[in-house]
Amino acid sequence: MSEITEGLKVFKSRSTKPALVLVTGATGYIGGRLVTQLLEIGYRVRVFARQADRLRDYPWISKVEVVEGDANDAAAVSAALKGVDVAYYLLHALNLADDFEDAEKKLAETFATAALANKVKRIVYLGGIITPGQTLSPHLASRAITGEILRASGVPTIELRAGVVIGSGSASFEMLRYLTERLPIMTTPKWVLNKIQPIAVRDVLRYLVGAAAIDTKVNGAFDVAGPDLFTYAEMMQQYAETAGLRRRIIIPIPVLTPKLSSGWVGLVTPVPFQLARRLVDSLKNDVIADNRAIRELIADPTAGLTPFRTAVKLALAKVKSSSVETRWTDASVPYAPSDPLPTDPDWAGGSVYFDVRKVRSDDSVETVFARIEAIGGDNGYSTATWAWQLRGLADRFVGGVGLRRGRRDAVHLQVGDALDFWRVEQLDRPNVLRLRAEMKMPGRAWLEWVVIPQDGGKGSVVIQRAIYVPRGLWGHLYWWSVWPMHGLVFPSMAKNAAFGKR
Repeated sequence: MSEITEGLKVFKSRSTKPALVLVTGATGYIGGRLVTQLLEIGYRVRVFARQADRLRDYPWISKVEVVEGDANDAAAVSAALKGVDVAYYLLHALNLADDFEDAEKKLAETFATAALANKVKRIVYLGGIITPGQTLSPHLASRAITGEILRASGVPTIELRAGVVIGSGSASFEMLRYLTERLPIMTTPKWVLNKIQPIAVRDVLRYLVGAAAIDTKVNGAFDVAGPDLFTYAEMMQQYAETAGLRRRIIIPIPVLTPKLSSGWVGLVTPVPFQLARRLVDSLKNDVIADNRAIRELIADPTAGLTPFRTAVKLALAKVKSSSVETRWTDASVPYAPSDPLPTDPDWAGGSVYFDVRKVRSDDSVETVFARIEAIGGDNGYSTATWAWQLRGLADRFVGGVGLRRGRRDAVHLQVGDALDFWRVEQLDRPNVLRLRAEMKMPGRAWLEWVVIPQDGGKGSVVIQRAIYVPRGLWGHLYWWSVWPMHGLVFPSMAKNAAFGKR
């Protein structure tokens, strides 16, 4: 049992075995960490994922049952819930550009119906804090409706309502970190003067795990929050002090509307505009919790709930040691195609562009592949990194993710990782790395490296392929508009893989 789950009860099934628990959203920020804690306390765990292959590199994958399916498919959801005692609902449509409220409602209704039909004994749902008497943002309103649907399902439901989550890799923490570290002097929207009650991710996980064993007679919504209450501006100052930075000069101004301030956040932080808009909208009111009710049901850890400064220290330590378990970037980008690269015969009858580079190296396959795996993030892309930076700026300008998502780890990747505006689609060390593009473009694109031994066994050969499938006339025009840059970008990347930076 970990520090997070110490003293918590374990819900038992009728067979006296630890309950079978379903975790949805297991590839997300909270879900990926929750699985670890559930296993450590003794639960049997099943995970439900749209793409099972994205889970293959998670450290707990050999200890769980995986059901693959789409959360919009009632039959797939029902199959995932069969025989389940406790179901964690960690699904949302926050990244969708349009109609995310309707999408979230349908997801919740599908899940609620299936849970009741499969006689699930408990649903646990993580939503957002609802401050009485204040107008809710579309995001929080949608979260509230989701909670209502689940609580009215006929299955006892615990809805945990959290505000800003502080932990390595969370979107809220990354927004706070980048704003504070990059801007010693800043003019800010007036919402920085609103009160906020953050909570450490470890305490969120404790409440989630503990909720599984709450008496099934309990059906309701409960605020969860940490011990600190201050304004967002004060939180930034405390972050600065904890991180060893000088006190920030913060000048709130009333003219920055939520839309404008979202753009401001999007320019300064890795959080893209669409997600920033949802987060900012949720901060336009005070976010104050009353967590007395949940603390009566789930006891505080022995050391008490985690203070903000402690949560920041823990998060920064994981960032510096490259030991961040999950990140907000683990979630899929809604506008980006998620289909894997088809096999070559499947290209028949369709238009496809290739840029293929082949370079021989005196270095071993392992050495060359290590250089390839370290690509992107702070490591850059070769002598032509500036060209990728320009492409990243262009992507941010049109509402894409840009380059600021960076890397989870400076050296190692895993399938499903976000890497700047790429997603790791295939990783077979030390031979194959394939990245799928998630920047905005009129088509689909991949970047692939294959490393093989040279004939005779001395040295290696790097085969680098850029593959692009255009969509419509604009797709073809896009390829030819960026084609002149390919002569600069792709040769330098292949040579960097083969020989290292020179």
